[in-house]
Amino acid sequence: MPKIIVLMGAPGAGKGTQARLLQERLHLPQISTGDMFRALKEAQTPLADEVRVLMAAGQLVPDDVTIRVVRERTAQEDCRNGYILDGFPRTPAQAAMLEQLAIEQGNAIQAIEIRMPRELLAKRMTGRRNCPVCGEIYNIYFRPPRVDNVCDLHPQTQLVHRADDTPETVEARLITYEEQTRPLLDYYQAKSVLFIVDGTREPEDIYRDIEKAVKSEK
Repeated sequence: MPKIIVLMGAPGAGKGTQARLLQERLHLPQISTGDMFRALKEAQTPLADEVRVLMAAGQLVPDDVTIRVVRERTAQEDCRNGYILDGFPRTPAQAAMLEQLAIEQGNAIQAIEIRMPRELLAKRMTGRRNCPVCGEIYNIYFRPPRVDNVCDLHPQTQLVHRADDTPETVEARLITYEEQTRPLLDYYQAKSVLFIVDGTREPEDIYRDIEKAVKSEK
């Protein structure tokens, strides 16, 4: 049975890397609600018109409209063998709507959390530095450049520390994630569809566990 993969994890846990690997190796599309809403700005459909009116008024898109957007996108051919959801569901109410959609589509739901200690997450984010020329990413704790704060590939270029990677901002983001995501994790735990992966390991090791969960018959 095809699976809807709900991939979760705090900022810095490596969700983006794992979603990319799943796309490349299992050929599952990553469906982002942000991308879908941006695409609707240009689309000429009744649903797109409805969403544009809401967004123009500065209103949050209600759950029933969001699930219609998800349903419309995931009805496309590239989602026939399953897909990865990014940004949805965010609440138990949305998760219940997704369950109904999964039944309609003949899909199973597999929730996966990449779990990592908060201290390590904080180091991953506060230690990030990137080259403004080539985009190469370093980390002063785990993958420092050969010369302090200088890109290995562009020796004349100073690395950049993003403004939102300060300790205070990172801590606030982690607290927000925990508060907003905990009810969703509890929901999927109660449904026995939550698979927890140790995110402290190498990306390939993490991927192998995720792939097993995705390919399992449960």
